[in-house]
Amino acid sequence: MITCESPIAVIDSGVGGISVLKRLWQLMPNEKYIYFGDSKNAPYGVKPTDEIKKLTFKNAEKLMERGAKALVIACNTATAAAAADLREKYPSFPIIGLEPALKPAALSGDHPTVIVMATELTLREKKFAGLVSRFENDAKIIGLPAPGIVELVEGGKADSREMDEYLTKLFLPFRDEKQLCIVLGCTHFPFAKKSIRRVMGEDVLLFDGAFGAARHTKELIEEKNLLRDENAKGEILFENSDEGHIELSKTLFEELE
Repeated sequence: MITCESPIAVIDSGVGGISVLKRLWQLMPNEKYIYFGDSKNAPYGVKPTDEIKKLTFKNAEKLMERGAKALVIACNTATAAAAADLREKYPSFPIIGLEPALKPAALSGDHPTVIVMATELTLREKKFAGLVSRFENDAKIIGLPAPGIVELVEGGKADSREMDEYLTKLFLPFRDEKQLCIVLGCTHFPFAKKSIRRVMGEDVLLFDGAFGAARHTKELIEEKNLLRDENAKGEILFENSDEGHIELSKTLFEELE
């Protein structure tokens, strides 16, 4: 039976979703959370859509069977591949997905240049194309696949010389762009913020969809009267298909501001 004491389930292709978990925790520190990262099968962004959908359904349904009161798909790629089908199968269950924060970036200035960093799958899905079509008159929008960031974060090298070198090459064509905004369209990418600022400068505007996802999660849980007592002590259970990534998950959670 689902009650206020039931946990919020958060799933990701690996450790990237920790960036969303941190925002959930900051907004609702009294809740219980189960975080499951599928690092054994990471990265998702280079896999076929059907395979990502199958993995996402498997991980989601396992946590739903354990009594979760809501599911946060803390992965842009998994959201694009599976969220709509999960919502269709479980229409009364709160399922929250992620999408690139393109809207606030596109509307942040007078026709800014917006680089949307994401996985190849996120950038090629119809959902993203629809998002671009809504704001293409407001900004110059550039999709930029960045799979190397996922691999470096999963390898514990989020803030490293290797990350700086990778990003320097990645951003080289865009160094002279004016009014530059960067959308972090993968939940692994916020862990590379320090490196992005070192490479692109402290003034570059970064946009992250995790904050909006956290607020939406709270709204849906509140609608069902399932919020835990605000004086309760929150709990987080970290799990991963590769147990070697559990300590990395905890470290990333503590280090993220």
